[in-house]
Amino acid sequence: MDLTFATWDHDRVSALHDGRLSVPGVALESVVAPTSKLFPLAVTEAKYDITEMSISSYILQLSRGGSEYIALPAFVSRAFRHAGYFARQGSGITTLADFAGRRIGVPEYQMTAALWMRGIMQDEYGVSCDAIHWRTGALDEGVRVERLELALPKSMRVEPITAGQTLEGLLLDGQIDGLLAPKPPKAFLAGDPRLVRLFPDYEQAEEDYHKKTGFFPIMHVIGVRKSLCEKYPWLAKAVYEALVMSRDMAVARLRDIWLGNANRLTLPWLGASIERSIRVLGSDYWSYGYERNLTELEAVCRYSMQQHLSARQVAPSELFHPSVMEG
Repeated sequence: MDLTFATWDHDRVSALHDGRLSVPGVALESVVAPTSKLFPLAVTEAKYDITEMSISSYILQLSRGGSEYIALPAFVSRAFRHAGYFARQGSGITTLADFAGRRIGVPEYQMTAALWMRGIMQDEYGVSCDAIHWRTGALDEGVRVERLELALPKSMRVEPITAGQTLEGLLLDGQIDGLLAPKPPKAFLAGDPRLVRLFPDYEQAEEDYHKKTGFFPIMHVIGVRKSLCEKYPWLAKAVYEALVMSRDMAVARLRDIWLGNANRLTLPWLGASIERSIRVLGSDYWSYGYERNLTELEAVCRYSMQQHLSARQVAPSELFHPSVMEG
């Protein structure tokens, strides 16, 4: 059986893309593309048989009646998010509590990074999504629109920026006060002093957050076309097991590089980063599986409802194929 397999080029899936691993009974046609291209396709065309998906958009689709895909608890993208809170110098914003009542930019209201960042604001600082005037659009170049239409309460203020504008530009011009950014804006990387991080020592903030919550925020899942899973009941588990093996190979390779006698990656503190990851997160620091991530999945589903994305409360048990619910 020939199936398309589409993800970004994470090391955790590279063994399946380059043929070192295979799914029994399946010949994978590899598609490597940025998630900015894959995610809109997943929720509109369902173009690929097996695809990387935004967990936020997936939950949103399930709450509205369903998706063409059923997910596997292979969390190919996870990311702490304290590095992504930015404010304008002189705005009076020094903590996340100061975001209340302000104009804050975010590339897409529904994006998973923003879901987590608003969840942190709510849980840790008491700032509700309703207390902010949101502006949406391109971070620092190009065009960005919501991949799924939103159905927000009339009381919510979520306003797209106009053509030709960027959130970075609006922040620098004083038309908005802060940003939820999935990556550092170009002006910040260039050293513009007008942009400041709310958590300058974000690594320590993220470590403290993990110690308090146990979370290493889940960003993306892998979806398999539901019609294929219905036709081939063995398929979902076979794909999941291959994804686990591919992740294990990536972790083993990284360990070999770390413990090798020459640094093969262009990172001066690679060893320190790996040692810290294991110390803080444990040896299974990039965990897959439903049960071991259940508390975090409950939080994601709760955030979607609290932030007016889900049309109803989605349970974590609805997200995944029944054959991969254990472990």
